[in-house]
Amino acid sequence: MKEKIYFILSMIIFGAVGVFAKYIDMSSSKIALFLSMIGALFLLVVFVWTKQKVSWRRVKKNAAALFIASIALSGNWIFLFQAYKETTIANAALSYYFAPVLVIILSPFVLNEKLSLKKAVCIGIALLGLFFILQNGRAETTGHHLLGISYGLVAAGFYAVLTLVNKFIRDLDGLANTLLQLGLSVIMLSPFVLFTDGFNFYSFTSTTVILMLVLGIVHGGVGFYLFFAGMKGLKGQSIAVLSYIDPLTSLLISVLVVEERMTLQQLIGAVLLLGSIWIGEVGGEKKWTLR
Repeated sequence: MKEKIYFILSMIIFGAVGVFAKYIDMSSSKIALFLSMIGALFLLVVFVWTKQKVSWRRVKKNAAALFIASIALSGNWIFLFQAYKETTIANAALSYYFAPVLVIILSPFVLNEKLSLKKAVCIGIALLGLFFILQNGRAETTGHHLLGISYGLVAAGFYAVLTLVNKFIRDLDGLANTLLQLGLSVIMLSPFVLFTDGFNFYSFTSTTVILMLVLGIVHGGVGFYLFFAGMKGLKGQSIAVLSYIDPLTSLLISVLVVEERMTLQQLIGAVLLLGSIWIGEVGGEKKWTLR
């Protein structure tokens, strides 16, 4: 029961990330950098506090996969945060949640997994749901909704790569794996931010600093810790079903807290997209990796 509560809390935390990312007055790359940095420092404290150790021989063996996964994680966050800035939280979350469909499509080529008829049908339904969401974005008269949805889909692509690459990482527990990937993301994003935006700390307001600290500690640190702590005591099917708390939290926050308008067309797209993925996952074990 404790593990289930941990996992549910992590999904709620992940689902609420859009509120912070949308209103932090920083570029998406800077948000990604500071999220990685704060999250890595928090998990490092947890790692040392719990007296865990990591085998550098195992790290070396997984070096290539860790490097690619860190690139995917960095790209995932940059485009996801930009999606939140360009469109509604609901649109960004739904387009981003197309990632499991991309994983299903790529699995036969990357993991040599067979594509069943059931999953093929689910892909078709998910594409129909995405079509409704895209049409809703095209119909919006304010903002850059279609652009935001496109950023969400690019973020989904990076997340699909992250998920698939993590399947090749062996003999590293979840906490060590997450800490290493966050640390590598900091190393990769630092020069990118330096040459694109620069580190102009004078422009940071007190509100921006507070929101960034909350996002880094709660989402990057506590969220991932609860995520991996909860996964240990749950079966794959339970994890798959409970993971739907993440996008549903985003939708509820979008409508009830931020008071963003959700059209019938968007609602139909959401039901088709999330429903197809849920049907594809129920009845089979699913291994979840770093978000």
